[in-house]
Amino acid sequence: MKYDVVIIGAGPGGIYAAFELIKLKPELKVAVFEAGHELSKRRCPIDGDKIKTCIGCKSCSIMSGFGGAGAFSDGKYNITNDFGGTLYEYIGKKHALELMHYVDEINMRFGGEGCKLYSTAGTRFKTLCIQSDLHLLDASVRHLGTDINYIVLENLYNELKDKVTFFFDTPVEAIKIIPGGYEIRTKKGAYPCKKCIVSVGRSGSKWMEKVCKDLSIPTESNRVDIGVRVELPAAVFAHLTDELYESKIVYRTEKYGDKVRTFCMNPKGAVVNENTNGIITVNGHSYEDPSMQTENTNFALLVSKHFSEPFKDSNGYGESIARLSNMLGGGVIVQRFGDLIRGRRSTEGRIEDAFITPTLQATPGDLSLVLPKRILDGIIEMIYALDKVAPGTANDDTLLYGVEVKFYNMEVEVSKKLESCYPGLYIIGDGSGITHSLSHASASGVHVARSIAK
Repeated sequence: MKYDVVIIGAGPGGIYAAFELIKLKPELKVAVFEAGHELSKRRCPIDGDKIKTCIGCKSCSIMSGFGGAGAFSDGKYNITNDFGGTLYEYIGKKHALELMHYVDEINMRFGGEGCKLYSTAGTRFKTLCIQSDLHLLDASVRHLGTDINYIVLENLYNELKDKVTFFFDTPVEAIKIIPGGYEIRTKKGAYPCKKCIVSVGRSGSKWMEKVCKDLSIPTESNRVDIGVRVELPAAVFAHLTDELYESKIVYRTEKYGDKVRTFCMNPKGAVVNENTNGIITVNGHSYEDPSMQTENTNFALLVSKHFSEPFKDSNGYGESIARLSNMLGGGVIVQRFGDLIRGRRSTEGRIEDAFITPTLQATPGDLSLVLPKRILDGIIEMIYALDKVAPGTANDDTLLYGVEVKFYNMEVEVSKKLESCYPGLYIIGDGSGITHSLSHASASGVHVARSIAK
């Protein structure tokens, strides 16, 4: 065998799996295959001047490369079992939290020292939210910021690069079973290994489905999250973000009984484009460095859609909505909340006349032509509910960017070791459908590495 362990994907799960393997068994021959670029070469060409919108790069530097889709996120590590995945169902709640704290310690050692750890436990805002029929979830949140997150990843790469063989810009085409292990097939050649860890993230969901189909690995249908990214003056949410930074708030709509939740809150941050399989969606970033901060705060409002038989393609459903947005707006659409409520599209003039400056150049339009009525009704209800705890949320000039879609892989059937039905083939991170966050994905990598090392 050429390698003892091959890791497919250099996102959080893959990085921390490699880190722990080399720490526990430095004699192991470990290789990491990544479809995107190494960290120093990850550059999105959108500069807001010459290039204003996504040009469809062959490999999206925002979504792929060392660090995965989390490399240019705002670096929030939520230490909790209340959201971010169901890893605890496989390894236990206590062990899951222990692994997340362990990952946090590594981040602190590799450049994150000094970054504040926020907590929602025992906060006065819980009472305020309950009084408005909103529910604030418990979590400890370590916010690195996009800038410090990059430094942590850079230091981790420098730690690993001489101990692990990295293959960047090398998409894996297939995994084949061979006597005594597996063969990783790419256009550059085939690489045999004893054990294989698959950690391809959300952007690898289609590829993961194909692998599971080819190898007859059982899967279950998962969900897709659909919604908008809200942008408003930072002062509106300052009383929440100054104390909690990230507030995960859930609301059950009166009309349909659907749950709408806040996601990825970015105080004084910026709204950004994402390219997933050629589809342009929206996300948000924030920075620890005050010189890089803006006057706005952004966060997502998402509605989860689960499907039952006979429909199984939840990602396809989300993609079709995102493609409709791309078709109408040439990419991301932005609309003032006041225009949405009045049933009219936003125009460049109305956006320019608003008392808020957008941080992303998007096409003014009408989100009601894109989002299904049930989802849009839920989002509007949630905005009015949030307005009770953060007055100003429902202002006319609040901006809504659409669409934001969080794709999840089909949930792959794995054991408590996160091992598939094939011995030595592990499936971890967001690509497994089990984790949905940086902290859970990283913890899953450590868990599998320790199992292999034993």
